[in-house]
Amino acid sequence: MSHANARLTAHGRRLLCARVLAGHRVGDVAAQLGCSRTTVDKWLRRFRDEGEAGLCDPSSRPRRSPARISSELEQAVIELRRRARRGQDWIAAELGMCARTVGRVIARAGLPALSRLDALTGEVVRTGPASPVRDEREHPGELVHVDVKKLGRIPPGGGWRIHGRGATPVARRGQGLEYVHSAIDDRSRLADSEIHPDERGETCAAFLSRAGEFFATHGITRIERVMTDNHFSYRLSNAFAGAPAAIGARQVLIRPHCPWTNGKVERFNRTLLHEWAYARPFASNDERADALPEWINFYNQRRRHSALGGLPPISRVSTTC
Repeated sequence: MSHANARLTAHGRRLLCARVLAGHRVGDVAAQLGCSRTTVDKWLRRFRDEGEAGLCDPSSRPRRSPARISSELEQAVIELRRRARRGQDWIAAELGMCARTVGRVIARAGLPALSRLDALTGEVVRTGPASPVRDEREHPGELVHVDVKKLGRIPPGGGWRIHGRGATPVARRGQGLEYVHSAIDDRSRLADSEIHPDERGETCAAFLSRAGEFFATHGITRIERVMTDNHFSYRLSNAFAGAPAAIGARQVLIRPHCPWTNGKVERFNRTLLHEWAYARPFASNDERADALPEWINFYNQRRRHSALGGLPPISRVSTTC
């Protein structure tokens, strides 16, 4: 492949040399191919010295790069990316490097974007088109996203993640579901989550009320809008109908079949699964549930967020506390 700004391709250079060697004048060949006589002389000289190989663009890579990081550090970046499946900002902070350097290492290694990976296995999966526009509210409390994520209950003694799929007895299966209710502020990404046995309207309404109290204790004293999907618990439940108004907010339903409209809580759900629910094998359902409050506190207080410039969510509301 020729350089992007090259006047001639490798085929054009071969044509150039063939015409000159066939007896055509250098000036005529230069006019025919739209280049200068100097260019014709250069490629003709390279062809005589190196043959066909001389007609290809030489590598622009420098002979030495004294400022390049060591191969051991590059390998550490690659291993951490594959193992933790986190972005360049997080990896840079962990290794004490520049985030742009980490990004170049990841690109040089040909590692896929995190958005293309399965959250559980790390395998590349197909995804829909990503919007180049990042939508974000102007101040905390302007919009809160709410959603529910279903999780299979863990049987006593642990499930297949501990015992393996083939070794899991029938008695360990069919334990039912539990529902993780989550609310996340659009501007600050401050989040709150609770585990409940169902997703009925009454449960959703009670969670939203407690979420409003949670945000108020962290400086978000007024919530203007609450965005939900079109699940019947949000759209048809009489119990939930008055819940947004009870905290001073207005409910906003997303467009049907467009879950990306509620994308911030959907992305939070993926982070929730990757870093809490599936972060390690749990021996019981209670053990996993007990780990949620600690993780939520870590997410809000210490976890670096790429959309916030590497700062935790609390950094955007601490000034109002």
